[in-house]
Amino acid sequence: MLVAVTGADGFVGRHVCRALRARGCEVRPAARDEACAARARDLIRGTLPPVVVGDIGPATDWSAALAGAEAVIHLAARVHVMDEKAADPLEAFREVNVRGTRRLAEAAAASGVRRLVFVSSIKVNGESTTGRAPFCERDAPDPRDAYGVSKWEAEQALAEVGAGTGLETVAVRPPLVHGPGVGGNMLRLMRLIKRGVPLPFAGVRNRRTLIAADNLADLLALCAAHPAAAGRTFTAGDGEDLSTADLIRALAAGLGRPALLVPAPHGLLRTLASPLGRSAALDRLTGSLQVDSTTVCEVLGWTPPVTAAEGLARMGRWYRDTGGRSLAD
Repeated sequence: MLVAVTGADGFVGRHVCRALRARGCEVRPAARDEACAARARDLIRGTLPPVVVGDIGPATDWSAALAGAEAVIHLAARVHVMDEKAADPLEAFREVNVRGTRRLAEAAAASGVRRLVFVSSIKVNGESTTGRAPFCERDAPDPRDAYGVSKWEAEQALAEVGAGTGLETVAVRPPLVHGPGVGGNMLRLMRLIKRGVPLPFAGVRNRRTLIAADNLADLLALCAAHPAAAGRTFTAGDGEDLSTADLIRALAAGLGRPALLVPAPHGLLRTLASPLGRSAALDRLTGSLQVDSTTVCEVLGWTPPVTAAEGLARMGRWYRDTGGRSLAD
């Protein structure tokens, strides 16, 4: 089976390409520009030559990327922007994540692609499960930011295209993804642990579901082929929940460093975080966000191949050995 992968040169994309090849699939990366195509060639082995499609939006020409493909895994998206410059952030997210995704689905249907697997986000469900049951597919969507809204609208657009054309669509809503090649807050956290900075989370009793990049990639590759995945939406995680302290200990184990955890009152942490503009980051570190994977495991017979502790330790070893540099496949 030939599978086109958008965003193949990114953190998750490289894992997805490897998972597809392990299942015997041919892989064609679709790249935004020549720089992304060059990165895909450098970092991913065993794929067909990348195809440059340009910026993703309502006018993208997908024909070369989709030619002969039986399935598409759509990872490319406008993601969170730390220093947002757009005058209307929601409109900027909609241009890529909603209208761009609809355009891809329409092009896929016209090209004879059988199935499109869309990587959505658990943010469609909401921001926190503190005081409530874990998020699952049956929840009423409750996105709280522009990114989450755009992902929910993209899911609806895909359903409309699928209903009108017969294209099989699958939406997967993952939580925070971890693994070698990660960036963002997880990278900053590992930097602090490696430097031996005491972290004030010993008393935090939250519960968070994460998903290893290897687990997400395995699931997406399965969704591209499994008959029972057609038309479904799945929430998915590693299958176990961790506190922030558990997370730090697992990372420290991979880094070969002690986990320097100290207790601190939550009120003090919030007082310190607020003037620094870090209140949202603190909420993620101290709040709960649990994800129920029961449905996807039952419907597809899926079992995450990597435990959360194994995945986090592997990521810690990657950072210890490379200093955070991306690794070729």
